[in-house]
Amino acid sequence: MYYGSAMNMNPSLGEIIRFGRGEEAAELLLKNGKVVNVFTGEILRADVAVAKGIITGVGEGYEAINVLDLSGKYVCPGFIDGHLHIESTMLSPYQFARAVVPRGTTAVVCDPHEIANVLGLEGIRYMLEASEGLPLTVFVMASSCVPATHLETAGAALSAQDLAPLFDHPRVIGLAEMMNFPGVLHRLPDVLAKLEITTQRGLPIDGHCPGLTGRDLQAYVASGISSDHECTGPEEAREKLRAGMYLFIREGTTVRNLTELLPVVTAHNARRCLFVTDDRHPKDLMDLGHMDYSVRLAVQEGLDPVTAIQMVTLNPAERFRLYDRGAVAPGYRADLVILDDLKDFSVEKVFSKGRLVAENNSPLFGAPQKSCVVSSSINVVSEGLSLEIPVQGERIRVIGVVEGQIVTEALELPVRHRNGLAVADVDQDILKLAVIERHRATGNIGLGFVKGIGLKKGALAGTVAHDSHNLIVVGTNDADMTAAAHAVIEVGGGLAAVAGKELLTRMSLPIAGLMSEAPFEIVRKEMDDLLSAASALGSHLENPFMTLSFLALPVIPALKLTDLGLVDVNKFAFVSLFV
Repeated sequence: MYYGSAMNMNPSLGEIIRFGRGEEAAELLLKNGKVVNVFTGEILRADVAVAKGIITGVGEGYEAINVLDLSGKYVCPGFIDGHLHIESTMLSPYQFARAVVPRGTTAVVCDPHEIANVLGLEGIRYMLEASEGLPLTVFVMASSCVPATHLETAGAALSAQDLAPLFDHPRVIGLAEMMNFPGVLHRLPDVLAKLEITTQRGLPIDGHCPGLTGRDLQAYVASGISSDHECTGPEEAREKLRAGMYLFIREGTTVRNLTELLPVVTAHNARRCLFVTDDRHPKDLMDLGHMDYSVRLAVQEGLDPVTAIQMVTLNPAERFRLYDRGAVAPGYRADLVILDDLKDFSVEKVFSKGRLVAENNSPLFGAPQKSCVVSSSINVVSEGLSLEIPVQGERIRVIGVVEGQIVTEALELPVRHRNGLAVADVDQDILKLAVIERHRATGNIGLGFVKGIGLKKGALAGTVAHDSHNLIVVGTNDADMTAAAHAVIEVGGGLAAVAGKELLTRMSLPIAGLMSEAPFEIVRKEMDDLLSAASALGSHLENPFMTLSFLALPVIPALKLTDLGLVDVNKFAFVSLFV
C-alpha cells in the first residue's frame, strides 16, 4: 500500500518538467486505468504519473517507484462540494473528513456562517484551524450575514472591516452567500461595503435569493453576486442561469432539489452548474453518501456520467478559481478517486495530494495533532423560564411546515385556550414553539405556534436554529418544553427529547452548541436515537430536528419565529401572534 509520504513537498518547476518528460521516475504510477477527462468529456485509457503531490503526466511510458495496477478501473478528479455548512453535519472538521473523504470528496467550499453567528471571528478561525492538515481541503467563504438580519439576536456581528483580514488567509477564497438580498436591493451601506471589499480583491461572491426575479434579480447579479443555491423550480433556475449566475443544485438532508432542477441542465449550460449539499446529516452521509450520491442520483435520472462528474470537479474548481485541482491532467494536484464504474460510483480508493487516504469506504488518516477549543456559547437566563401566552384574540398566526422544504406557510387558525392562556392544540397538530436567546443572557423569548411537526406528547429542543442558533423548543405543553430546554442547557448545547418532564435522549454539541466532538459513527447513533424518540412522541417527519432548526430563519418565507418575535418574512417585519 502506497502512502507517498514525501508528496507534500512542493516541487520546483524544473522538477515538474523532468517528471513530465519521463526523465525521472515518478513516485507513484496509477497504471491501466480509464481516465475521466473532464475537459473533453472523453474516457481514455492512460497511466497517471504522480510526484510530490502533483500529477506530472497522463499517458504511456512512465515509470515510477511505486506502481498500482488499476485493471481498468476509472480514475477521476477528487470531488468538490461547492457549498455547505460543516456545522450542519454536527461533526467537527476532522470527523466530517472521516465521513466524506472515503466517499471521494477531497475538497469543500464551506460557509462557516453558523458558528460565526455564535462566536464571530473566533468561530471562523476555529474552522480554519481545526481543518488544517486534513486530507480534505476546507476552503472558506467569509460569512456575509452575521447577524443574518436585525430580526433576531445573534452571538456576534461582523462588519466589512471585521471580514477584511480574513481574505489574507490562503483558504479564504470569497464572500459567502449574501442572504440579505433586501439589504442589497435597498443599498444598505454595510452590505455594499462587504460586496465592495470582495470585488476589489477579484474574489467570487455567492448568492442566496429564493424567488428573486425580474429587475430585482438583475440588480442583485449586477452587484457582483454570481451564484445561487436556493432555486426551487426550473423557470427560476433558467432565469438565474440567463443572468450569468452559476446554478448550485442542492441535494441536502432537509432540502432536495436535484430531481426537480436536473432537467434544466443541458449540453450548453452544464459547465455553469454545480452539485452542492448545503446541509447534510451524518445518517445521510453514512447511508447515502456525499457528492458521490449526488452524481449517482443524477446519472440515474438520465444525466451523462462525465457531465455529472464535471459538476463536482472542474465546474466548482473553476467557479472558485481553484485552478490547481478539478481534473486529471498534468500540473494538477493529485486529488484522485478510483471508481469501479460510472453507474453506482462505488469509490475504491481516494488519494489526496498523491497520498492514499481512504480505501474501501474506510479512512486511512488520523486526527490532527493540534487540538482546537472554542469559548462556551450557552448563556441563558433559565431560572423562572416562562412560556405562557395570555390570550389576546380568537385567531392566531401559525407557522405551517412544508415537509421537505425550508419555506413555511403563514396560516391563520383558531386559538385553543385554557385559563386565559393560549395552549397547544394537539388534535389539530398545532404545537407551541419557543425561541430562547442563548448568547447574551438577555432573557428574550419569542413565542408562537407551529403546525406540521406532529407531536402527540412531549417536547423537542435544540441549539441548532438557523441562523442565530438560539435555543428552539417545540412541544405539547409548557412543562415538557421547559424540561427539554434545561436538558440542552445542562450539556452546553445540543438536542434533546423529553416526555412527562423526563429526558428520553439527548446529544451533546459542545462546539458552539452546533457540533459534537464524538466520532461520526456515534453522532449518527445519537441522532438515530433522537429521531426514534421523536417518532415515538408522534412526529411523522423524517427529521423533525432539522425541520425545527429552520423555523427560526427569518430570511426564508413566509412566517418564522425568532427570540424577538414572529416575523413575516415577505414584509421583513414583525407581526403580532394574534390576528
